Amino acid sequence: MKIIMMNITVLSMLFAAGNARAVESLSTAELASHCSYYSKAPEGKDATFCVRYIQGFIDGAVATDERVVSNISTEETFSERAMRTRLGKIKLYGSTYYADFCLGEPSRLKEVVNKVVQDLDNSKTMNKPLLARDAVYQTLRKSYPCKKK
Repeated sequence: MKIIMMNITVLSMLFAAGNARAVESLSTAELASHCSYYSKAPEGKDATFCVRYIQGFIDGAVATDERVVSNISTEETFSERAMRTRLGKIKLYGSTYYADFCLGEPSRLKEVVNKVVQDLDNSKTMNKPLLARDAVYQTLRKSYPCKKK
């Protein structure tokens, strides 16, 4: 029930913002402060925020990659067909291949969150002026690289 209420609250805040520029980006320090509660109180508000932020990031990458592939698969010329056939990599490596990380099937959200939380605890990560999305992306690329053929 708490998760549903939190999701409704977040969604209503996003709709009230109007456009994407009106939404303030989350800093790495802010995400780290929420994620610092993950090991102590994984069901608490802060830990839930941390998990849902990471899950939303991954869902966004999946949606974007799948949309890119579906946009390419319309009437096509020979060169477009050649490019599309190379997009078969998405079937081999997973739906985040073009985001440059491959979680595989299935990856447990808990495992992914643990890796992000560990990186957020790392002083090197915290000393960089990154937005939270950049810190999460950096961790996913490092921890879940795609195999290149």
